[in-house]
Amino acid sequence: MDGQSKKQLIVVGDRVLIEPEEGEERTKVGLYLPPSAVDKQSVQGGRVLATGPGTPIGAPADLDDEPWKIGSSEARYLPVQAQAGDFAIFFRKAAVEISFEGTRYLVVPQAAILTLVRELEAGPEPLY
Repeated sequence: MDGQSKKQLIVVGDRVLIEPEEGEERTKVGLYLPPSAVDKQSVQGGRVLATGPGTPIGAPADLDDEPWKIGSSEARYLPVQAQAGDFAIFFRKAAVEISFEGTRYLVVPQAAILTLVRELEAGPEPLY
């Protein structure tokens, strides 16, 4: 080994790792952000790089009348809607800025994401 350790950034819970798009009225995916949103920095857009596993949930068996029973130790999660590659519009105030190995990222809770733009593969047309 060359002596340098490899690091991996792991997103936890219902959080989403976003590469922010800076200061444009029209996003790269073609969404128009009104001047009121851009000026006040109330919303921002960026590309989703990674997501956490989701919100932890208890198994229905955890609600049994017999709490002494040992249940499954496997964690269960309600997955997040965002996927790597999506373009997200989110509330800027909810984002936490981090720097990892010299690159700036935003960590955003799923609840702060307003919309997602996802490239669709060839297939049936959406209904909306």
